[in-house]
This record gives sequence, structure tokens and C-alpha cells, in this order.
Amino acid sequence: MSLFTRSRQLSDTTESGAEPDDDTGTAEPEGGGTGTAEPQDGTATDAPESAARAQRTPSAPSPATKPGWFGWRRRYPRTARGVSVGTTVLAGALVLFALLVPNRIERIEFASFVRIPAEGVLLAGLLLALPSKPRRVTAVATGVFLGLLTVLKFVDMGFYQILARPFDLVLDWILIENGTDFLRETFGRTGQVLAVTGVIVLFVALLVLTTLAVVRLTNLMVRHRPAAGRTVLILGTAWITCMTLGVEIGTVPVATKGNAEFLGNRVEQVRAGLADARVFEKQASVDAFAKTPPDQLLTGLRGKDVLFTFIESYGRVAIDDPAMAQQTDAVLKEGTGRLKAAGFESRSGWLQSPVTGAGSWLAHSTFLSGLWIKNQQRYRSLTTSDRMTLTNYFGKTGAWRTVGVVPGVRRAWPEGKYFGLDHIYDSEHLGYHGPYFSWTPVPDQFSMEAFERLEHGRKDREPIMAEIILASSHNPWSPIAHMIDWEDLGDGSVFHRIKKEGTNPTEVWKDPEKVRAEYRKAIEYSIRSLTEWVERYGDDDTVLVFLGDHQPVPTVTAGDTGKDVPVTIVAHDKKVLDRVADWGWTDGLKPAENAPRWGMDKFRDRFMTAYGPQG
Repeated sequence: MSLFTRSRQLSDTTESGAEPDDDTGTAEPEGGGTGTAEPQDGTATDAPESAARAQRTPSAPSPATKPGWFGWRRRYPRTARGVSVGTTVLAGALVLFALLVPNRIERIEFASFVRIPAEGVLLAGLLLALPSKPRRVTAVATGVFLGLLTVLKFVDMGFYQILARPFDLVLDWILIENGTDFLRETFGRTGQVLAVTGVIVLFVALLVLTTLAVVRLTNLMVRHRPAAGRTVLILGTAWITCMTLGVEIGTVPVATKGNAEFLGNRVEQVRAGLADARVFEKQASVDAFAKTPPDQLLTGLRGKDVLFTFIESYGRVAIDDPAMAQQTDAVLKEGTGRLKAAGFESRSGWLQSPVTGAGSWLAHSTFLSGLWIKNQQRYRSLTTSDRMTLTNYFGKTGAWRTVGVVPGVRRAWPEGKYFGLDHIYDSEHLGYHGPYFSWTPVPDQFSMEAFERLEHGRKDREPIMAEIILASSHNPWSPIAHMIDWEDLGDGSVFHRIKKEGTNPTEVWKDPEKVRAEYRKAIEYSIRSLTEWVERYGDDDTVLVFLGDHQPVPTVTAGDTGKDVPVTIVAHDKKVLDRVADWGWTDGLKPAENAPRWGMDKFRDRFMTAYGPQG
């Protein structure tokens, strides 16, 4: 066989074979890559027959060549090249998204993703400078950390949407369990399982994808080290220039160090959370009434039935927001007039809740304990302490039977013992046989009627102090009940028909304006349930204190982060209201815009002082 013939065979083989993968950087052997020694004198000689047979037999691919799944890279080189480029672009987009995405939904805009992140520039420079093995470890660790950072930002988005604040890495883990309970109670067990499964899958996928993306981009930079180095230098210079000159796109700075600030705030949050237990313990040890003899407690209310009633999510927005003010004002005026006609007077002011959007139990315990219960850690510390609450002090006098009507409680509530109530009526003990209204187990009108039947309407009873939670205005406000004749309530079966007439929460929550409208209707229903009960069953000895526990979610407040809630005292006996005349509260059920505004933790001591011997 001549040299010419053998060379032609080699050329044919090469043209029909697969191209080397772009990512491998595999080099051909010197001399044309035939792997066969060529004569140095340029003469044509025949090779042995065994060599000819070897040349006719296709050789195995080089181990350094990446064949892809089932050899698809060799069969479709152009497609493989396109997939490689596309994957790299997606990896870069994912890393850029993780670095630049804000932790609040309302801050997500186009300008947010055309910024230069300082952390990204510094990280790229570090990865280029590191030796091979430390670089791989750093790339993997960075990818995992970036994934966790992105997950935390997503969690923050949810917390801002519900609680108008970021997730607390120390104190908020218990709220995740509460959130899954809310999903089960609102959308059923199937909805809860699907939602939790989806969150877990997304969490794992995000960690894996960000890690793979960082590793891929690192390998790309190393293969093109000179170009990558120049790019990092240019971006670093651009960042310094934009930061110095304050360059912005709209109101968004081009140069950002947002992740460093984000992490710095979280470190400070963790430090404060760990120290909060000591601060709270010191505050809880101070109680102005701890040594007051029982016969000198609440003397101005002896013989009265005192009802402390919380209306779920009844916030200032229901009164001040122009889209709701007219309708809510009409309901409050109507209630004020009807109560006045029945011989009742009322005074109203504002309290500042420790929470917004959710966390009702934190607001309830703040109001009753006189301490600022702003997180679950404080709540647990409170309910395992000997701190006296309003309900405890009423019980301590021995002059009242203390009861709780808590239709939102559907399982064991061990903390209930802390509040010192003689008896607690939860959703299973009110005699209700109607349907749930979304989250709400028992409509407010039925809860008030049950309280009348089980406690207030009993003959030859002692005075009652009751803590009542009205839950119909609880998120998601769809469907909601409406007022019916009190005589028609029965065992609650009538509400099956009323629920069918209500709105579909899935449809309502597609439109924020519909959500706001349903919220307003729910608040109106709760207020009417309460005021009509007083009008119908109240007497000379009835004293009602009712308030909102917190503002609704930001979807309703339209971004307002205020935490004010209305508070009202209603009484038939004029002497009861005379004791709070110096509070400066507004006549009627609606507090004036400039009415006094206290922290919710201040109410307990001021109330007990007003109705004590010196009040």
C-alpha cells in the first residue's frame, strides 16, 4: 500500500468522525494525529499488511472526548454546541438573578436586573485567582450559599406580603408550622400536601441549579482567563465609577452592594434575637399591680359583665382608606345610633399592635399582659411565666367567672391555662353544626349567640369576664357570612345556604380590589354581630371593650405599614365611662383621626388604674 493511499484513508476517516467537544480542549497529536510513524525521507513505502488492517479498523474514541448521552455529541455536533452555549447563558442568567433579585415583590422591576453587583465582581476575581482545587471547592460552596440566599429572599417576599416584615432567622421558624396549618384549614389536606411538596422541590432544585451554574461559569472563566480577567477589571472600574457618581436607572442605583447589606442586616437581626430573651425577662419582672390586694383590684367594675372582644384584622385601614371609609363609617354610625337608642354610650381611640397581617395571639397577649409581645419567643416566655394578665387579675379578685370564647382554636391549646380562664369554649364546644367559611370555623353572629346561650343568658349566675375572639374577618375573607335574624340561627345549619351564596376565594384573590372589598364586608359583618348582640342582650351591667388585633395583609393596606387598630369601650352605666374621661377618646364607635394613640401594651395598666380604687 502506498503512502498516498494510506493518507487518503486517514482523511476519509477523519471527515466522517465526530468533532472534539468544545469544552474538552482536546489537542491532536503532532504530525496530523494518525498515531503512525511517517518516513522522514519523503519516499513512498508499503507498510506491513498488519498495519493496513489496523488502518481499516475504526479506532475507539479518545477517553478525553466527551461523547454525551449515548454519543449524541458526536452525532449532532452543531446541536451540542448550541446546547452548550444555551446552558452557559442560562447559568449566567440564574447567577445574575440570584445576586440581584430584591427580597420584596414590589421592588422587582427591570432596573433591578441591570445593576452591577459588587459581590459578583469580587467573587469572579477570587475564583480566577485561586488554584485549581481550592477554586472548585469555593465554586461549589458559593453556589450553595447563593441558593440559600435566594431562598431566604423568596421567604422574605412571603413574609412582607403577609406580615409586612422580613423573616426572622431566630424567632420565626414556628410560623412555618402555623402557615402549613393555615393551608390545611383553608385548602384542605390535599392542598397542604401539594403546596409543601412544591416548596420542598423548588428549594432543592434552586440549591442544585445555582451550584451547577456557578461551577459552569467558573470553568468557563478559567478556560478564557485573559478575557475573563479583563471583564472583571472593566466591571470593577464601572462599579466604582457608578458608585462614586451615584448613577441610577430611575431610582435604582446601578452600582449595588445589596447582598452585603442584606446579610449585614440579618447578622444584626440574629444578634438582637438572641439577646431579646434577656431584655424581655427584665421587662416582665416589673408589674405595678403584682402586690395589690385582691379586694383593691378593679373595684370600679364590680358587679359588671366585662367583655374583652377582639375583631380579627380590624385595622385602621378599614376606617381611613378612601375605598372603604364611606361604607365602614356608615356601619359605625349606625351602630353608635342603635346603641345610644338602647341606652349605651361609647368612647373610641387607637392602639398600636405589635404585629401586622397575622400573629393575632401576639397581639392578644400584648393587650392582656401589658408587655410588648412581638415574636414567638416572647410569647413562649410569657405563657410559661407567672406574669399576671387582665384575665388573671379578674380571676384573682374572686368577683367574676372568667370564660373564653375562641372559635378559631381547633386543637389542643395548652397556653390557654396561662390566661387563668375558668372555662374555654373552642370551635368544638359552641354547638355549631354549619360549614366553615374558608378559615373561619364559626361565624361571628353564631359565636355571640352561643356566648349568650352558654354563659351570659344563664339565670342566677355571677358576673362574667369574657375574652371573645371574633374570627369571621380572618384572611382570606371569602366566602363570608352575613347577618340573619337572630331567631333563625338554630344550630348553624342555615349557614350552608349562606356559604353557597358567597364568593370563591380563588377568584377573589386574583384581583386586589376584590380582596379589599371582601375584607371591608367581613369587618362590617363582625361589627354588626357585636353591636346587635349588645343591643339585643346587653343590660345595665354590660361593659364591652372591643378592638382590632392587627392590620390586614399588605394586599389590603396597599403598602401602608402602619400598625394602628381601633379600640372602643361601650357601657350602659355612665359612671363606667366617666372613669376614662381623661383619656381623651372620641365619642362613638369611630375614633377621630387625631384621637390618642397608645401602644397596645399600655392598655392593661391604664385600664386597671382607671377602674381601681384611685380611678
